[in-house]
Amino acid sequence: MATIVLGVQWGDEGKGKLCDVLSSEVQICARATGGRNCGHTVVIKGASYDFHMLPSGLLHPSTVNLIGPGVVLHVPTFFSELATTEGKGIENCQPRLKVSTRCALNLDLHAAADRLREGQLGKKNIGTTGKGIGPAYSSKAERSTVLLADLLDDDEFGDRIRAMERDYKLRYGGDLGKYDVEVEIKELENFRERLRLFAVDEVEFLEEAQQQGKKILIEGAQSALLDNTYGTWPFVTSTSTTFGGVMAGLNLNYRKVDSVIGVLKAYTTRVGSGPFPTEDFGEISDKLQEIGHEFGVTTGRRRRCGWLDLVSCKYSQSVNHYDVLNLTKLDVLDTFEEIRVAVAYTHPDTGDVIDAFPASAKLLSRVQVVYKSIKGWNTKTTGAKTYDDLPQEAKDYVSFIEDFLGVHIKWVGCGPNREDILTR
Repeated sequence: MATIVLGVQWGDEGKGKLCDVLSSEVQICARATGGRNCGHTVVIKGASYDFHMLPSGLLHPSTVNLIGPGVVLHVPTFFSELATTEGKGIENCQPRLKVSTRCALNLDLHAAADRLREGQLGKKNIGTTGKGIGPAYSSKAERSTVLLADLLDDDEFGDRIRAMERDYKLRYGGDLGKYDVEVEIKELENFRERLRLFAVDEVEFLEEAQQQGKKILIEGAQSALLDNTYGTWPFVTSTSTTFGGVMAGLNLNYRKVDSVIGVLKAYTTRVGSGPFPTEDFGEISDKLQEIGHEFGVTTGRRRRCGWLDLVSCKYSQSVNHYDVLNLTKLDVLDTFEEIRVAVAYTHPDTGDVIDAFPASAKLLSRVQVVYKSIKGWNTKTTGAKTYDDLPQEAKDYVSFIEDFLGVHIKWVGCGPNREDILTR
């Protein structure tokens, strides 16, 4: 009854497109974690739709969309993204969009603190999106933040925000740039009545949906290697991006989860700082970036690029236990004579094979990578109508990945459009 879509690598694998395709088959599409730092792009008939705050299931006229309590809600982005989506001709959005009253707010104050903190770290910064996601979750953990329920029903919510501002000034040295706490409080007060139209007790909402047997799709945010516990810490996001995070961020009955789907790119990319064993710094990276249009949906930053790292993907499988996989952007490799794949790490000091994915970011940044070379196919794959239409070398590449990870690859993406996903 419930299907969960999760990222296998460091994000930007193309989860949005698969979620868009699967959303046509469900009654509810929900987000469980993250915030406006996420970015999912869906291309339909040449038109591009970018989602940061809203579930991509909005593109389907019969799908109800839920922002769950594990998400941190940036109210201005919520409304601006809704207006943009409606402006592109997507109808009946507002009645199909619901937000949990248990969502913590992601304030502009949090973004100001985030940028200040990153600046103070200098060259050792995490490489965050600057959207204030870390401070938003920290405020929630510290029990100092404002929930959507507080904004709707507590006239003293502004006092909490003022208290947070005072705390940040003491903590970071007093300079929050052009941030004005009174302006933000007034803006939230002005949004209050409009928000009531979307607010819902998601526990009651999802419990009723599950009892009625409705099909639910969970749209994962970021990916396993950015998880706050299992990712390449400290170069991670501020919440859990794994299966466990979904279960904490929505009141799903785990007995009714039918499938956990992992989405991985045919090569590897990463945004921000942190170890990246297969990162390329030359022609390969430039070619992958150019052909794959590897710029962040949320930040616009150039993504770091390199060969597919099956060692990290195998670790991701051990964390999330995917039932099936969606391999994306196979077409980006169409013009490569040779394709390399990471199949092992060795210790930089001893040369011994490292059996487990390193928890130490420092060690991970120093590992030596063992590659397997695979012959390229030098044939255009975009436009293929069925999996059997792909060149044999491309199918061999898919099979190699599948055999290494021990998980069936059910879908293969060969282009940016909906129809470019091939089912095996």
